[in-house]
Amino acid sequence: MEKETAIRLEGITKRFGDVVANRSVSLEVYRGEILSLLGENGSGKTTLMNMISGIYFPDQGHIFVGEKEVLIRSPKDAIDLGIGMIHQHFKLVDVLTAAENIVLGLREKGKFDKKAVAARVQAISEKYGFSIDPQKKVYDMSVSEKQTVEIIKVLYRGADILILDEPTAVLTPQETEKLFAVLRAMRDDGKAIIIITHKLQEVLELSDRVSVLRKGEYIGTVPTSEATAQSLTDMMVGQATVLNIERPEPVNPQRRLSVTGLTVVDGNGVRKLSNVSFDVYGGEILGIAGISGCGQKELLEAIAGLQSVQTGSIIYHSENGSEELVGKSAMAIREKGIRLSFVPEDRLGMGLVANMDMAGNMMLRSFKRGRFGLSDRKSPEVLAEQVKDDLEVVTPSIQTPVRRMSGGNVQKVLVGREIAAEPKILMTAYAVRGLDINTSYTIYHLLNQQKEKGVAVIYVGEDLDVLLELCDRILVLCGGQVSGILNGRSATREQVGLMMTKVGGAS
Repeated sequence: MEKETAIRLEGITKRFGDVVANRSVSLEVYRGEILSLLGENGSGKTTLMNMISGIYFPDQGHIFVGEKEVLIRSPKDAIDLGIGMIHQHFKLVDVLTAAENIVLGLREKGKFDKKAVAARVQAISEKYGFSIDPQKKVYDMSVSEKQTVEIIKVLYRGADILILDEPTAVLTPQETEKLFAVLRAMRDDGKAIIIITHKLQEVLELSDRVSVLRKGEYIGTVPTSEATAQSLTDMMVGQATVLNIERPEPVNPQRRLSVTGLTVVDGNGVRKLSNVSFDVYGGEILGIAGISGCGQKELLEAIAGLQSVQTGSIIYHSENGSEELVGKSAMAIREKGIRLSFVPEDRLGMGLVANMDMAGNMMLRSFKRGRFGLSDRKSPEVLAEQVKDDLEVVTPSIQTPVRRMSGGNVQKVLVGREIAAEPKILMTAYAVRGLDINTSYTIYHLLNQQKEKGVAVIYVGEDLDVLLELCDRILVLCGGQVSGILNGRSATREQVGLMMTKVGGAS
């Protein structure tokens, strides 16, 4: 049976100044299939999809929907052609209900009919297996419910070609399985679905075919049934790549940090952490798992002196004795000689200054050491060159502003700077979020190097497969409370996933 083409790209090229994001890409997507789009950071995946969804306009090439050539100059043009994109960062209005968000911006005859909208939302939900309350406010929703609203929003507008950007990035295994069931139902109904993801196991489990981009160019498309994680990685990178995450046994672990009864309340009076207690040891990687917003960010910021603590204790242990960190600012912690490094979730907001170059960002850790009010510029420049060479940071020079770098290279700069401080405790929040497979493995290797040097590494991650392969122990947070602490070598995805959604749900 001949497959029906949903969308076809011919010779698509997109330039941003001297940078060629996509070069003569030709690609075809069929109705009734799930196509995964893979590639390293900077390979042009998102740029290509942004042209299909009307955010960018190609400099060269042709786009066909069905057999008809089309011009897509805006997202409205795209949705009129039945193309909808669900972005990784949701575009919803928190104070509106699901139904109000779904129809927002639509021009329909007559007054807004809540019952009619709710009935149509319910019909879409029942058809594909969604579970959503049309009258629920967005601010009361879980991440998976918000994603459901985004998907229903494009279906409500008649989309039959859907593009999803990193759809499982912040979902639990159980939520991911529900999403996969919905996507399969949509595929079976004849929808064409394109997924951008870095999770190879999900690609192999869900998709029918896989297309690979490398450095802006189309490499090829293979049936998923004929692919493996290794073969797909080799296509992305262009050479054979080892995909094993090391996990050496901890050697002579020393207690480095004791957190006891930690409770954190934000500026709005919302309790983010409640009576959290655990220990961290040098020479181990402690993973922290939890649904997005369950207190991971607040926990690391409290330890780093960036978050006020309502009650509880955070004690740093060293060869010279113990030191209470609660009540001390980040600067006070550093002035005490406590060697603590923090790679925050917000790379270009909290971690680095986007308009500064590599050397300038290296200097942020040492500017107060200057004499007579002058900062030492030479040492940061040497360090910047060292990080650039050691971590293979792709940048024209260390004088290039970091905002011009890809996400993977920005992360290498940040991790490299924090490791160069020779910490006793290294904390990372979503260190590989949105990074390609090659860069991700570089980060895993760096964390293991620190572990072998006796550093206590705290790794907050969203990919449970990585947590289970990389970490010695896994602390699970649910609703700001510790649901349990598991042995990383014996825990399962299902066990961790259950604990992420229910305090005390597993032991």
